[in-house]
Amino acid sequence: MKSNRSKLTAKTELDYSKSVIVFDTNVLLTEPQAILSYPQADIIIPETVLNEIDKLKTARVDPDLRFRGREVTRLLFELAEGQSFAGGISLPNGGTLRVVPFESNSNALPDGFSTKTADNKILAATYLIREDILGQDKHLVLITNDLNMLLKAQTLDIDVRQFGNGDDLSWGKKYIVRPFQRYRVPLTILMISIALFAAVIVLAFRMNVWNSSSGTISTDYRSLLTSSQKNAYDALTTLKENSADTQALLTLANFYYSRAETEQASGDNSSMLTDSKTAIGYYEKYLSYTPNDADARADMATLYFYTGNTDRAIQEVAKVLEGNPNHANANYNLGVFYYFGRHDLTSAANQMKKVMELTSGAAESDTSGHALYQQATLLLQQIKKDQKSGASTSTTGTTSNTDASSTTK
Repeated sequence: MKSNRSKLTAKTELDYSKSVIVFDTNVLLTEPQAILSYPQADIIIPETVLNEIDKLKTARVDPDLRFRGREVTRLLFELAEGQSFAGGISLPNGGTLRVVPFESNSNALPDGFSTKTADNKILAATYLIREDILGQDKHLVLITNDLNMLLKAQTLDIDVRQFGNGDDLSWGKKYIVRPFQRYRVPLTILMISIALFAAVIVLAFRMNVWNSSSGTISTDYRSLLTSSQKNAYDALTTLKENSADTQALLTLANFYYSRAETEQASGDNSSMLTDSKTAIGYYEKYLSYTPNDADARADMATLYFYTGNTDRAIQEVAKVLEGNPNHANANYNLGVFYYFGRHDLTSAANQMKKVMELTSGAAESDTSGHALYQQATLLLQQIKKDQKSGASTSTTGTTSNTDASSTTK
């Protein structure tokens, strides 16, 4: 399973003065100012989060994502004013801010908990911080817009919450304030930029950037694309000649799936919905020619869940299991759909048990199988806790497409 999303359940209001707030990377990349949204709280940023943001400087990602990464760094620099993040700095809202390094202390972590991934390092740091404040009049909360992080945090009995709706910008801030902040240049420079852009367009046509006879871009400009973009462009070109080319359809479906997954992680729910629906369109056409591709159908089911259509997600993954009842990822996905989409704890638990049976023999060298076994084990533990606490097991509730904008990975 690549990832899944579900609406977060309502939580009680926090007393910020008694709260320790730990931020996940995607929240800061959604709204850098989130740091200042919890007055009088003890704000903690795991060092792993800063490392992930630092990697954006050289990563081939959306420019707006890199911009928000720079905004986080700039804000932290301005807030510090020579103070030490290790010792804690004072915030203008009465709170404090600390950066906590990741310390591998496997003896203090639950059995079988791996710290190989960045997400797990953030969780490990959060778990150890919570252990350190036991007995104090403090309550730890992890803030994330990532469903996988939510899932894992719940299995560790960590209070986890979403920041706003995952894309908590007002219309004015998103379309007026932020663009102005991002492109803060004098009018004269802006006019020069427009003139230069026009000149580049003219030059591009004179240099035959676009080969009008073949409908393809030149080799020089093609070299600027990433490998996935090249594959997607080639697939589009192929479909112009043969709209039934299954490999081209699958390539584009997977391309938009990956985009939706990235947008989900960064909290860009609007783009995630658009790309999910585009990917679904390609998957549906591909599956009309190759209906027995279990992996493609399982991925499409996940996308339906991304968009809030739990019923359709369950229907599609059920088709996978009809032909391949031992498809581990499909069984896991179905359990997640039951748990987060329908709150059907009994069915979700049965699916996790099935996944554990299918992957119990996976060696650590089998990264995918071993990770799936761990995830199923953790989720089953959480389901059992919910069952003991008398959580709802209704199988009738589903999320709608309009809910998807407030869902989370």
